[in-house]
Amino acid sequence: MAQRTVLIVGGGGREHALCMAMSRSEHVGGVHCAPGNAGTSAMATNHPVSASNVDGLVALAQTLAVDLVVVGPEAPLCDALADDLHTAGIPCFGPVKALAELEGSKLHAKEVMGIAGVPTADFHVLGPHSDLDSALDDFSGHPWVVKRDVLAGGKGVVVTSNRAEAKAFIEASIKSDGKVLLEAFLEGEEASMLVVMDGSGFVCLPPSQDHKRAYDGDEGPNTGGMGAYCPAPVATPEVLEKVVRDVVKPMHTYLSSQPTPYRGVLYVGLMITDEGNPSVVEFNVRFGDPECQITLPLMATDVYEVLHASATDRLAELDVMFHDLHALTVVIAAEGYPASPVKGRLISGVPAPTGMAWVNHAGTGYDEGGALISTGGRVLTCTGLGSSLAEAAVRAYALLESIELEGAHHRTDIGHRAL
Repeated sequence: MAQRTVLIVGGGGREHALCMAMSRSEHVGGVHCAPGNAGTSAMATNHPVSASNVDGLVALAQTLAVDLVVVGPEAPLCDALADDLHTAGIPCFGPVKALAELEGSKLHAKEVMGIAGVPTADFHVLGPHSDLDSALDDFSGHPWVVKRDVLAGGKGVVVTSNRAEAKAFIEASIKSDGKVLLEAFLEGEEASMLVVMDGSGFVCLPPSQDHKRAYDGDEGPNTGGMGAYCPAPVATPEVLEKVVRDVVKPMHTYLSSQPTPYRGVLYVGLMITDEGNPSVVEFNVRFGDPECQITLPLMATDVYEVLHASATDRLAELDVMFHDLHALTVVIAAEGYPASPVKGRLISGVPAPTGMAWVNHAGTGYDEGGALISTGGRVLTCTGLGSSLAEAAVRAYALLESIELEGAHHRTDIGHRAL
């Protein structure tokens, strides 16, 4: 069997999970990661090319003569990495710049949902001459949802019941960005659906639910995600049927009709009402982190086959299968995360992986003496599989016991809504 070469772009927990999946593929002979982290270096060749260096990444892909580039973060996609790789004749798992605007611009995403007829919250676009008080009045009685119309790394949204706070964020966003979105508050329970798609078809991965707040009981500041589990019980078969009918199919019809079809994964952030009706909160144009760490291991079909098929418009030819298992992951965060994480601290006691539990590296590296250290806010993710969610949780949390990182914190209640 031909041994393929894959380049994975990024350096977080998501990219470590992608490297793990690719290194297990019977099709793949070489895995490369740019820039990678301490964990990816154990199963891939790391290259000191930043994920924001589009020209450098294209040159690296050409030098390595890769068969597939898998893009982890959204920023290089919004900077036309997929476009440039396509021009160079290299298959890319990740959409072209025009379609990456689904994440790059909240307003663009709203406009596309309007065209496709996808359910989402009502909204106002506010600028320097807008009547802010009138707009706030329109959505009073619930918390206000304010979204910057820029790529903000998951930190461009404020949800608050404090009118003064909402107005201050609106004013600051208009000053920095020119405009801002004020949305109606959607009530219900959140869930995420990752959908791999191309011009030929789409595949829905098992629905997941992540935990954005820093502390137990969904308290504290918003983060990039403190843990996640899959499949999420809130997404019942009836709910999933509605999500596919009302969201996924209309979006695929729209995205596959564009000059270059969407090739990659569309992250659909959902709010599901008590009646089981889904609305879209947001789209991302890449795997979520930490959702990637729990959904990829549930894929029974070779991950390289699926991602390469998507990058080359052959997804409809595959019958993608999934394991009948549950997955749960817990993030170990650095002291001070998310406000000002302390970096450079020693990490010890990371357990070796088993078939049903392992640690994904996120913000890790090596110091000059070769010791494992923290380099980011979210440092490690501990993932367990099980025949039940409770079993997966026990395995994930057992991994934490031997890990030592001064000042680190984690949530003890990941999966609480289901458990």
